[in-house]
Amino acid sequence: MRTVLVGAVESTRVALQAMAESGHAPAALLTLPPDRSRRHSDYVHLRPLAQSLGVAVIDAPDVNTPEALAAMSEVAPHHVLVIGWSQICRDDFLAVPAGGAIGYHPAPLPENRGRGVIPWTILQGVRETGGTLFWLDQGMDSGDIAAQERFGVDEDETAATLYGKHMDALRRMLAGLMPRLAAGTAPRLPQDHSRATFCARRTAADGWIDWTKPADQVWALVRASGDPYPGAFTVQGGERLVVWAADRVRDDRWWGLPGQVQAMDEGGVLVQCGDRGHIRLRVVQRGDGERVDARKVLRMHEKLGMDGAALFAALPGERRA
Repeated sequence: MRTVLVGAVESTRVALQAMAESGHAPAALLTLPPDRSRRHSDYVHLRPLAQSLGVAVIDAPDVNTPEALAAMSEVAPHHVLVIGWSQICRDDFLAVPAGGAIGYHPAPLPENRGRGVIPWTILQGVRETGGTLFWLDQGMDSGDIAAQERFGVDEDETAATLYGKHMDALRRMLAGLMPRLAAGTAPRLPQDHSRATFCARRTAADGWIDWTKPADQVWALVRASGDPYPGAFTVQGGERLVVWAADRVRDDRWWGLPGQVQAMDEGGVLVQCGDRGHIRLRVVQRGDGERVDARKVLRMHEKLGMDGAALFAALPGERRA
């Protein structure tokens, strides 16, 4: 069985290794050249790994160009696996593999079709999610299911930890699916389209912290926007401050304004939210600087509590003294 793997991120690396470990390494890897790496926040340069496994490498910024299609067609693949690629695969692409193309989606389809699914999963507050290997068709994440695995979402789940759970599930599902693809017995289970839900695309600007929101929502935004994504951010002293790690603190002793620093302790910096709840900032990044302990950035404010300065803009576009 000849396959082509398409992708350029961490999930592609996991898929490449899992396929090789199953005894079904792809004949070729189609990936982004390094000069296009900005397309993905979790880009991985996969040529060295592919070459170490004896897998041919096709550099292509667009899978739908005649050049990319011709390069894949030369391989004459039975199947193409698209794992970690952001472009829509058009009809000419889907016609290349004789047995069809399979993609990975970080949700238990038909739930959460669309973009930005890992952050949205955390923002939704669900306690269970899953991953799906599915047959690509002309729709958006609407093809038949080839494999699916469900797993839990912890209360303090972050984008990074949830991403890791997806990688583990992907590895396990490929280990089971690859032999079935080779044998021609891979499942094709139709989705129940009446149960489909959809996630909108997210941008870096969606990480803006609105301090007037309840503390649980602010904490969820910080967890959902972190690595491998651009991070949740606020403004302090007219300068962008990215919050990479924070805790939810349940302490009702403090009264103040949304976005106001209330206390500093051994764990970090306590900031009030719109419902009088608080989150503790632990790791932050000012401008283009290094990630540091939040206390190092905010230690200049020696008197907190009732005299604490309202350091952070409470609403997008708002300027606070």
